[in-house]
Amino acid sequence: MEYVQSERIWLRGNPELDEAWVQKVIAENPSLLELGDLVLKDKERIHSGSGRLDLLLQDKESKQRYEVEIQLGKTDESHIIRTIEYWDIERKRYPQYDHTAVIVAEDITSRFLNVISLFNGFIPLIAVQMQAIKIKDYVSLSFVKILDERKLGWIEEDEEVAEITDRKYWEKQVSKTSLEITDEIFNLLKEINPNISPNYRKWHIGIFIDKRVRNFAYLEPKKNWVKFCISTRFEIYEEFKEALEQSDLKTEGYNSKYNLFYINLQQKNDVKKNEELIKAILTKAYENL
Repeated sequence: MEYVQSERIWLRGNPELDEAWVQKVIAENPSLLELGDLVLKDKERIHSGSGRLDLLLQDKESKQRYEVEIQLGKTDESHIIRTIEYWDIERKRYPQYDHTAVIVAEDITSRFLNVISLFNGFIPLIAVQMQAIKIKDYVSLSFVKILDERKLGWIEEDEEVAEITDRKYWEKQVSKTSLEITDEIFNLLKEINPNISPNYRKWHIGIFIDKRVRNFAYLEPKKNWVKFCISTRFEIYEEFKEALEQSDLKTEGYNSKYNLFYINLQQKNDVKKNEELIKAILTKAYENL
């Protein structure tokens, strides 16, 4: 294999390779950013009074969207503010999606990396450093994630301070039908492991196994229906995706941010009619704890 000399080139001020060229390259192949299996939703998206969002990308399987701003050269204050502003506009306009701001720049300095880090955890934000590499008459782009989105705790991971409730609490909050649906799910769970029992919390009903919290699934009973959440790998969701679509169950797809998917149980007989499918999914999720 022959060695070929490469050279890093700077795009800022380059008469041929400008920001529009970078946008085009990413738009044609969003996977270059290594943020998942993404598709382009919009390019140069107009925000009245605030300018244009460079790229809006979306995960193919989940409700995750990425507001991407590109900066040639070094990051600066206006670039950070603009990125966060576009993210804020999009999340307010489309609250049904999860949104993450993405800064792409040739040089993310330590000073601005420190500033960005202050936001991370409160504003979901990713910083990606871009390099243009010239090899003979060809130019390639390389992207390296140098600041990842900080995943905050969820499903009451802080169990020591989570507010513990009991069944009587939920009997006052939701209908008899919602609790009957919940009981049917736990009957299936007990067939998988007899030591499983409900863990009643203020915002959901999780899973105890031998009195230890093991939330590979949890339920959020509503007034007259139940949101059934299954925490597992995307590959397991893919395995059952077709069967779920062919069933009469209402699903919300896969959330790659939290590695879970949702089934809305709206009728009393939803579990009974789909017992075999639901048990198979739960068994797989349990085996992959």
